[in-house]
Amino acid sequence: MATLADSFLADLDELSDNFLDDENFDAEQEDVGDLADTLDNVSKLQKSRRYIDVMQKVEDALIDVTNKGNTVDLDDDDPEFQLIVACNTLLIDIENEIFIIHNFIRDRYRFKFRELDSFVPHLIDYARVVKKIGNEMDVARVDLAGLLISVNIMVVCITASTTNGKPLPEDVLQKTLEAYDRAIALDSAKKKVFDFLESRMGNIAPNLSAVVGSAVSAKLIGAAGCLSKLANMPSDNIQHLGNKRKNLAGFSSKFCRVGGYIEQSEIIRNTSSSLRKEACGWLADKSILAARMDSNRGKPTGEYGRSLKEEILKKIEKSQEQPPAR
Repeated sequence: MATLADSFLADLDELSDNFLDDENFDAEQEDVGDLADTLDNVSKLQKSRRYIDVMQKVEDALIDVTNKGNTVDLDDDDPEFQLIVACNTLLIDIENEIFIIHNFIRDRYRFKFRELDSFVPHLIDYARVVKKIGNEMDVARVDLAGLLISVNIMVVCITASTTNGKPLPEDVLQKTLEAYDRAIALDSAKKKVFDFLESRMGNIAPNLSAVVGSAVSAKLIGAAGCLSKLANMPSDNIQHLGNKRKNLAGFSSKFCRVGGYIEQSEIIRNTSSSLRKEACGWLADKSILAARMDSNRGKPTGEYGRSLKEEILKKIEKSQEQPPAR
């Protein structure tokens, strides 16, 4: 039976097969100074007028608490509704921009530690780890607690001790750290937009919010792009919104599925683990019905959504009943 150490070494062997050999990698390192693209050439969203205007309105709206939670039907030309639509579009752009910046960071930091993104697949976590390690060659001296779990820290430290990487030139390192600052700023902006959308779920999707909760509603709408796109989505697809493959214990070839946004709802959290998969299907079906009602501006008080939630709860309760004694 293979030990944990054997599995780890096998993973490292598999990982090394996917990288350039030492000779090619050394030649590639000589070209590190040829990465001439500046951050402004590839990342332009934060300096765009649209981004600045929408984020200013979002921050103003978060300060103004008078409209939070109101369940009023907004017209298409209402400034609040237009801001909600703009936020949905901006969320997609922010996600794309974070991905672009991640590639910018990775393309430079791979000369220092090319294996790192195999063990830290989450984009923002990767940027934070890069910031923390910097040009330090002895990664064991770097405190990564709070950024990675202990097993992943061990894997990163062991791999770093055998990597072919070399310290980055100072100008390349500064470009990389500047990109980190932008990625963190974008991630913070994304959280603000989600906070705004969550606070306005009573206006945007009262029935969907009644079924899955305001926080999950905001995430579902943000992932779909807008309420109408969510309403036209098959229920099977809704279950996968927010799904991610998570690196298991830091090993490159071991992944486990991390549940989607639907699984973060209160109904699913309070359902026994043996019934959760089935309950997710029921909840996705009802969420589609609620989203369609909201998209058509029906039942603005959310009573339709509350009735759908009650149906789900009764179905779960009946499924959990013990069979009658023989």
